[in-house]
Amino acid sequence: MNATVSLALSFPLIVFTVLLALLIVYWLLVLLRLAPTELFEHDSLRDDNLASALVSLGFAGVPASVALSSLVVLAAALTLVAELAVLQWLPLGFFRIPVGVGVIWAAFALASPLAAGLCRRLHRRLHCHPNLSRRCLLGERVRVIRVDDEVATAVLDDDPGREVRLLGKAGNLPQAGETRILVKYLAGQEAYRSVLEQDYLDARTRLVRLHLLERHERSDHSDHQRQRGHNGSTPSG
Repeated sequence: MNATVSLALSFPLIVFTVLLALLIVYWLLVLLRLAPTELFEHDSLRDDNLASALVSLGFAGVPASVALSSLVVLAAALTLVAELAVLQWLPLGFFRIPVGVGVIWAAFALASPLAAGLCRRLHRRLHCHPNLSRRCLLGERVRVIRVDDEVATAVLDDDPGREVRLLGKAGNLPQAGETRILVKYLAGQEAYRSVLEQDYLDARTRLVRLHLLERHERSDHSDHQRQRGHNGSTPSG
């Protein structure tokens, strides 16, 4: 028992001990209906938030809380394996902290595709409960099957049994047979806004390039400020 507690409180496992404790508390609150399943979801993918970041990592179709839970559990398991197989046998001393940080990073990197694959397997089960999967459908690919005036009906590409309502605007009305991406949830109308799949991919590419450009400009500005400060300084008498 003491060995187990000591292991759970050792670095880097203590990070996952805390995270798993928080997850247990959260899911208990969900079971008691004191917390929503779609805790991190927003009505749109336009803003930079946790849910949209997870969609870009391949976690579309499941609540962010489910995606994060699977990611943390798998990363914790990988870190535990690394601790039992390698770390506990090495005389790391003070180097345990930087090595542990590297292990945590590697565990999340390896767990991400595994967790995404696990979440894809949960898609259809969650789709059977529409109340649990509304906003988390943002980022999903759908196929338009019929159009009535300004309201279209589409089915999820990976689950034809789940239908969703699409509302369009002038110039962006869904057409039968199109493949589109859900980008906004209209809570008052129980419907979604969508864009063509290619337009969505093009927009994501432009957004990534914009973020990279902004980072480059901030880096150049910081270098310029440091250079000015260096050139403006004079040696003391």
